[in-house]
Amino acid sequence: MSERLSIAQIAILCGYAAGMAAGQILFKLASLRLAADASLFERAASLLQNWLFLAALAVYLALSVLWVWILSFTPLSRAYLFVALSFAIVPVAGTLLFAEPMSPRLMIGIGLILCGLLFVAG
Repeated sequence: MSERLSIAQIAILCGYAAGMAAGQILFKLASLRLAADASLFERAASLLQNWLFLAALAVYLALSVLWVWILSFTPLSRAYLFVALSFAIVPVAGTLLFAEPMSPRLMIGIGLILCGLLFVAG
């Protein structure tokens, strides 16, 4: 395992981060189908019948297998930093898909995350 990440490694890690963000979007969509006044037990039972929640779990299961494969040829200390990319993707998706607010501080934070990834990957 070399110190510098290859273009293929970076692409796979970006895909992994995008998959993590997709899982979070699925979890949010699943949460929107829950009854606000339901008990914790009723909510848990409802989730087990919610295809969006089950799809999110399937995505995370597949990503776990992918992560182990990624770590077979990428140093953990470099690969794990790309998980932060999902911290940039999810708030943007939340704004675009769910009309969640995006403050200037959040935008600056996302910019710093992206700058840090460019610094690490380059």
